[in-house]
Amino acid sequence: MSDTRSTTAKGFAYTREQFQQSVEDALAMARKLGASDAGAEASEGTGLSVSVRKGELENVERNRDKSLGVAVYLGRRRGNASTSDFSRAAIEQTVRAAYDIARFTAEDPVAGLPDADDLATEEEAARDLDLFHPWDLDAEAATELARRCEAAALSTDRRRITNSEGAGVSAQQSHFYAGNSRGFRGGYASSRHSLSVAPIAGRGDGMQRDAWYTSMRSADDLAAPEAVGRYAAERALSRLNSRKIPTCEVPVLFESPLAAGLLGAYVQATSGGALYRKATFLVDSLGQQVLADHLDVQEDPFIQRGKASAPFDDEGVRTRARKVVDAGVTQGYFLSSYSARKLGMKTTGHAGGSQNLVLTSRLTQPGDDLDAMLRKLHRGLFVIELMGQGVNYVTGDYSRGAAGFWVENGQIVHPVEEVTIAGHLPQMLKSIVAVGADAYTMGGKTTGSILIEKMKVAGS
Repeated sequence: MSDTRSTTAKGFAYTREQFQQSVEDALAMARKLGASDAGAEASEGTGLSVSVRKGELENVERNRDKSLGVAVYLGRRRGNASTSDFSRAAIEQTVRAAYDIARFTAEDPVAGLPDADDLATEEEAARDLDLFHPWDLDAEAATELARRCEAAALSTDRRRITNSEGAGVSAQQSHFYAGNSRGFRGGYASSRHSLSVAPIAGRGDGMQRDAWYTSMRSADDLAAPEAVGRYAAERALSRLNSRKIPTCEVPVLFESPLAAGLLGAYVQATSGGALYRKATFLVDSLGQQVLADHLDVQEDPFIQRGKASAPFDDEGVRTRARKVVDAGVTQGYFLSSYSARKLGMKTTGHAGGSQNLVLTSRLTQPGDDLDAMLRKLHRGLFVIELMGQGVNYVTGDYSRGAAGFWVENGQIVHPVEEVTIAGHLPQMLKSIVAVGADAYTMGGKTTGSILIEKMKVAGS
């Protein structure tokens, strides 16, 4: 169950009722001081992380943190303060600190809580999205899982898998409760668990490293440790004997986990902060063709156990399922209340980011797996790793270090390393010629592999 009231026996120190009381106390104190509006949020997180390397335990970390954050408004002036002490005296001191900050802060004409009619109702806020699945895991059991994962990687090829950067297991859970003076109240518990490993293949200058992981809300949905280990090892082995290629201009196929980054670039470029600052290559793109005309992007914040599911955003604004891109045309931005006001628009419920985006192509067939996508690539570069941060969201210039495989006649010929791929994001997004059926969810973004018609590849 996602109901936080059932979580006190599952590793949390505070109940939902205690959080509710703290939030109500903070709001009452703000009103008493003379605040025109106020908001407060109490939260707690706890978890276990374990890492091993070459079968030996390296680290065991337990984390537990809590916080009460308060925002106080005096007209169009805002002050924020937080505390990790939930005593009444500490809450009062925190509220007063936020109030004093607001007193001496310059007015911002668009500052303020969301409009009341944008806030999630009690029923909407209570929507159960099945996000809370605590993992009853102690350090010994976590260590054993990590060892199994790494052992599977090392045993995949005992001659050529020569080392390991280690394997890790993480079990994390949190809950929160928030409220504001315009009537919003809501909160829920969530969990996120993961298992990862990074094996090394080869020796000396020919060494290659790769990694793989599995991450889910529920430990029951994680891939088996042995499967993660073997796949990570196979990826590292496939990169042995990598070499550079001559500089060229060819089609580029992005592996599906990397392709999610292209969707992420689109989100960043159509998010409120970038738009009102005009720090994006997609300024005034609403209603404009920005992706290839066979592409759609759907958003659904209500997917059960979704990695980016939420009944309301970080401000308490209700979330909605919607079509973000229709036939390549931008249908909506990603706006918080603040950025929406800066743009003269309405919030879209995205304080905190996007929620479960799925990129699809109207041309994709059920049989368009990775092999089919390689055949569509025909001759060019299949990218499985990107390095560096060479994306300029103001100009759209894109330049990243890359590694992957050279493809001829739809078949992988040899691994490639130490190349740079470059392009211009507006043109890249319109030049997506195919999306694979090999869909993969990275964070809250899902897409298959993406084939771009042409990019510059700088090699030897």
